[in-house]
Amino acid sequence: MKQRKRVLVKFSGEALAGEEGYGIDTQILKFIADEIKKLVDADIEVAIVVGGGNIIRGVTAAKDGIIKRTSGDYMGMLATVINGVAIQEALESIGLEARLQSAIDMHEIGESFIVRRARRHLEKGRVVVFAGGTGNPYFTTDTAATLRASEIDADMLIKATKVDGIYDKDPMKFPEAKKLPEISYDRALSEHIRVMDDTAIALAKENKLPIVVCNMFEPDNLKRIIEGDTSLCSIVH
Repeated sequence: MKQRKRVLVKFSGEALAGEEGYGIDTQILKFIADEIKKLVDADIEVAIVVGGGNIIRGVTAAKDGIIKRTSGDYMGMLATVINGVAIQEALESIGLEARLQSAIDMHEIGESFIVRRARRHLEKGRVVVFAGGTGNPYFTTDTAATLRASEIDADMLIKATKVDGIYDKDPMKFPEAKKLPEISYDRALSEHIRVMDDTAIALAKENKLPIVVCNMFEPDNLKRIIEGDTSLCSIVH
């Protein structure tokens, strides 16, 4: 019997904002939910981590010294909970079962993060949305995504972005930028290729967790990549 695949998909908070640049675009929520449903229908176990940059970023909030960095980061964590609730609602609106687990206890809103419970939800075909980052300041949601993916024994971590992979320079600014189909963890770290922050990449390396970078706005991308189409992405491994 073929073993079911288990993946964690990381969405940025900014992606939820759409063209407005802030807040939550419900059409993007609907698109994300539809793409996740394709994975669930294909018997793939799915977990999600979402950032909070469409509402507030801790580093930005603390840049002028009025707000302490730790407080700014906790504000950012709360923003991810707001986004997590929105994604859970979008998934449930199209008939999927979803569970929100937060690293910061909020019993009226979602479950506390318990890894065994998260795994059990996944085994039952529920989508698990991890919110609240790692629960600690000074760690990004990229690191939270890598941590949660490692804890649930995901086969891969998919970073869903606005571009179709990793480039040697910003493809939005440089038309001549070259796509890198695959790179090593060590190269990503030594050359500071901003796939994810260094802590996240180092953690992925330690746990032999492949990081897949792809365009989240192309229909069927996630499903095709998980099924093995590497032309649609870049892989750090």
